[in-house]
Amino acid sequence: MRIGIIGTGVMGAFHAQCLHTEVSGAVVTALADVDMERARAAAAAIPGALAFDNAQDLIDCPEVDAVLIASPDFLHAEQTLACIAAGKPTLCEKPLSYSVADAERVVEAHRAAVGEGIPLVHQGFMRRFDPGYVEQKRVVTSGEHGRPVMVHSIGRGVASGPGATDETVIFNSAIHDLDLVPWLLDSPVTEVSWHAPETPSSTGGGLRDPFLILLRTADGALSTVEVFLNARYGYDMRCEVVCESGAVSITEPHRVAVSTQLATSTGIPEDFRPRFAEAYRLELQEWVTALDEGRAPALATVEDGAVATRVAAAAVASMRNGGAFVRIEDVA
Repeated sequence: MRIGIIGTGVMGAFHAQCLHTEVSGAVVTALADVDMERARAAAAAIPGALAFDNAQDLIDCPEVDAVLIASPDFLHAEQTLACIAAGKPTLCEKPLSYSVADAERVVEAHRAAVGEGIPLVHQGFMRRFDPGYVEQKRVVTSGEHGRPVMVHSIGRGVASGPGATDETVIFNSAIHDLDLVPWLLDSPVTEVSWHAPETPSSTGGGLRDPFLILLRTADGALSTVEVFLNARYGYDMRCEVVCESGAVSITEPHRVAVSTQLATSTGIPEDFRPRFAEAYRLELQEWVTALDEGRAPALATVEDGAVATRVAAAAVASMRNGGAFVRIEDVA
């Protein structure tokens, strides 16, 4: 399967190397970036790969069978629409859009293009492939600990990226959790409420960081999402599902512990790559294998992406309305 990648920043370059070295049945044949030098540098690391400075040229390239979109968030919807028009299978990194209207436009175009056939577009919510979260969902769904009543999902990072705003942090970072909680509970989010400390962290770079989102789901559960991008100490993802007669928690992947000078310590990743490398590999492998076999990949759908955009938009509306609960159905 010949894959073209749009965007050669940290995410795009990571996907390119994963597809090139870790995923069977795939070959990266083209990379595109508005920065042609960066596109050429990424292509040079993969023998035979072409470099473009225009996403549409990559989409139209006859050497590209399927497209992975890892460009800046604001370009995702339009580039996905271009892939749909070209009839090329697409894996779009989250988010689908910052706009509910644009996300719905993509869903409608996709529905018109494929009808009841095999979907063309999927959304990159890789936590659905992380072995820890997969096992957590299995245990919760089994019902052996009773009904789930609450999820606590925590995401902390070393530092926020350049240009981050309170709104973009919700759409770019918290959106993983806004997809994860209803996926774990098998129940859609019905309303959200956004909150932050009276005095934000001094390391937040102008952001109201950290913040907390409360989620109500249709099953009656109340869950929490904490996002703290400038926690400084490391990249730290945690998740606990509280059930009626037990709690199911994610444990960190195995790390080496070093004991010296009367103390024991383990390292903490600096960013997402060590923590979720296996999740990304499994997601990409499923995408490529399914395309090769002519079946629908077991990935998040474009509809899932649009739903997550709507929930994120409700969180932004709550932030602008003093933390009041905002119903998902009221967001346009």
